[in-house]
Amino acid sequence: MLRTPAAMQDAERHTAHNYHPLPVVISSAEGAWVTDVDGRRYLDCLAGYSALNFGHRHPTLIATAHAQLDRLTLTSRAFVHDQFADFCRELAALCGKDLVLPMNTGAEAVETGVKVARKWGYQVKGVPAGQANIVVAEGNFHGRTTTIVSFSTDSDARADFGPYTPGFRIVPYGDLAALAEAIDEHTVAVLLEPIQGEQGVVVPPEGYLPGVRRLCTESNVLFIADEIQSGLGRTGATFACEQEGVVPDMYLLGKALGGGIVPVSAVAADADVLGVLKPGQHGSTFGGNPLACAVATEVVRLLATGEFQHRSAELGERLHAGLRALIGKGLVAVRGRGLWAGLDIDPALMSGRVACERLMERGVLAKDTHGSTIRLAPPLVITAEEVDHAVAQLAAVLAD
Repeated sequence: MLRTPAAMQDAERHTAHNYHPLPVVISSAEGAWVTDVDGRRYLDCLAGYSALNFGHRHPTLIATAHAQLDRLTLTSRAFVHDQFADFCRELAALCGKDLVLPMNTGAEAVETGVKVARKWGYQVKGVPAGQANIVVAEGNFHGRTTTIVSFSTDSDARADFGPYTPGFRIVPYGDLAALAEAIDEHTVAVLLEPIQGEQGVVVPPEGYLPGVRRLCTESNVLFIADEIQSGLGRTGATFACEQEGVVPDMYLLGKALGGGIVPVSAVAADADVLGVLKPGQHGSTFGGNPLACAVATEVVRLLATGEFQHRSAELGERLHAGLRALIGKGLVAVRGRGLWAGLDIDPALMSGRVACERLMERGVLAKDTHGSTIRLAPPLVITAEEVDHAVAQLAAVLAD
């Protein structure tokens, strides 16, 4: 008798229904593969929304976590621990920035970026108290706290969670003229995803990110890049901004930084930006804890070799070539960079949810978004043969 149906019912019985998961109950995993409670294996083509860039149970990261668990897991930032300096120094070097502020979740990194930008605006730029504004883009997804959903344009994420936090201006993604119009003397930051993940892996027009950088520099405004999904190797470079030759004033990082083991996020910026914070003005009990720092330092070291960025670029070309061949055969559009793709299925054929359910039946896990769109983001340890397998299973689903 299959265990999955009862396990799904048990999970649903005692949880708030804030997710609509596929009917699969995973019990173990390694590399790019997961196994469910009935022993069936699936190729993971979601990778925890990029949290598992290095695959499930990467041996170096697991060994580091085990070793740290035997020594020290938490001190709070009331004290300094022996893993903290290495993490901050090596991540700052990877980002090309002076300072790092560790937190836990991606949403916390975004909240931290918002707070730092406002404080910088008041103390450095000279914006009058309470007048700071931040420009964001339509279709954004930066998290689900009350402040962040205040500038979301996704009704599911935003509706019925008001009153909303003021101080944000929303402009169309990819529109430099609209961005220029929105910036005024009280603007302290432009907050953008270099590639919009939740929206369907939307890549901005060529020249957009350099144009954002230019406008921010000219207007004395911070450019904050939310690289929580797009960063740390996902797009074929350490950061998606690199592919446009752009360096933001602040990086927001998370997901893959924890190696799929612990939640780790961070803000990286130079001292003239992050230096506006003083003791007592921001913090986190678990932010920068010893276990998180030990694992995340190894993540930074894996990225420092360049191996994973290269794999993402090379295998990403293979993935996108295979997907583009399906345009007109059930797909109407393919977007993305590296091992990250958004696919628009012909809505007359099926919904994104149905496509993901049929892929699951064929042993491939993916995630739908916005109706007829699905996202593919396999771990960067995936092989060429596994990439081809995923594309072949999608082709079979579209042909059914």
